[in-house]
Amino acid sequence: MNFFKKKTIIYSPGNGLIKSIDKVHDELFSTKALGDGFVLEPNESSIFAPVEGTITSIFPTKHAISIKTASNLEVLIHIGIDTVELDGKGFNLKVKEGTKVTKETEIVEVDFPFLESNGKDTDVIVIFTNLKEKPLAITEGLMKVNQEIGTIK
Repeated sequence: MNFFKKKTIIYSPGNGLIKSIDKVHDELFSTKALGDGFVLEPNESSIFAPVEGTITSIFPTKHAISIKTASNLEVLIHIGIDTVELDGKGFNLKVKEGTKVTKETEIVEVDFPFLESNGKDTDVIVIFTNLKEKPLAITEGLMKVNQEIGTIK
């Protein structure tokens, strides 16, 4: 019985346009092969944690960061498309593995103009990799950082 199971609140990881994951220009993400989620089309460089939890891994190229919530939800923040090819350039990490994060925690500062000048898409993709049957409902549109945009029960 999970009567007291806490819902997970999802926050906008930055200022910009929140859109459905099926609008990503990469089939791996848009077909939900890695899981359901959403996309932030950012209009500034700071990216914050979209959930409360703990940083569990950071890709060596700094473009992908994983968070695990208290309810064991696994969240992947993937910055840009094909940004792995930049080998960490353009990314200034603000956290490390084991860091506890909240919606106020800046996790990375990204030089989006640098990404664009290297021909990379700048969408910030947030994927819930182990949702299973849990429904995900996200509010799309222009959002401010830390604004609640959805929940997972």
